[in-house]
Amino acid sequence: MLQLVVKEKYLPPLAAKTRTLLSLSTLNKLENISMDFTIVIPTYHEVENIPELVKRISNVNFGNRAFEVLLVDDNSQDGTVELVNSLTKKYSWLQFILRDGKKSLSQSVITGFENARYPLIITMDADLSHPPEAIPTMLDLLAQPQVDIVIGSRYISGGSIDHKWPLRRKLASWLAAFIARLLLMSKTRDPLSGFIAIRKETLMSAGPLKSIGWKIGLEIMVKCHCKNIREIPIHFSQRRLGMSKLNLKISLEYLYHIIQLTYYKIFIFSSKRTYRT
Repeated sequence: MLQLVVKEKYLPPLAAKTRTLLSLSTLNKLENISMDFTIVIPTYHEVENIPELVKRISNVNFGNRAFEVLLVDDNSQDGTVELVNSLTKKYSWLQFILRDGKKSLSQSVITGFENARYPLIITMDADLSHPPEAIPTMLDLLAQPQVDIVIGSRYISGGSIDHKWPLRRKLASWLAAFIARLLLMSKTRDPLSGFIAIRKETLMSAGPLKSIGWKIGLEIMVKCHCKNIREIPIHFSQRRLGMSKLNLKISLEYLYHIIQLTYYKIFIFSSKRTYRT
């Protein structure tokens, strides 16, 4: 099992980090297999949900694709380390990274990106709200060269939200998504989904990703300049175990994140584009 304790705010470049784990020949083989993928799952106090999530992933038919699952934990200290140690005896593709620093869902996802061994990356939540059974469909869409990113969407035809989700959460989610669509200038229905599929090379083309708040997917779409955004319908399930992390602080961080990304689009990206032309 890969188990790293990450203390830095940002890790060294991906290639340097990965080559400490793999031989160069093995790395070259992995990078030449275009359909192999890494699932990045940030965790914090999700010890109750991890066994069921890992079991569901193991039951999905991924065909001949090689894959790994990177659980990136924010030092939960709830038995997650011991649990994952036991699970890796059964699931060889399960890997674990322990972050030891400021707790941040977005930074956990970025850490997963930097340690991913395969050319395609999936991100999803650990609370069972995202169905791993949808991953093959997402990968099939991402195989189309013109597609930049694939989103598991609650808000397109065929998508749905658990009826147990509180009305205030639904209204807040809809409003936040509306604001994000204005920023993207896109008809994407669920731009704040945390269930996405993207190529590692697309991520590498972005400016530095900042770990503000919890909507890293929106940051990716803005800074990777994703134009062809595809959505597939999913059922978004209500958390059954553990506590939701959403609170007022996170909501305020989202608004600050929107301001930061708006500034990036207007002043930084626009100035770079003007300079190139």
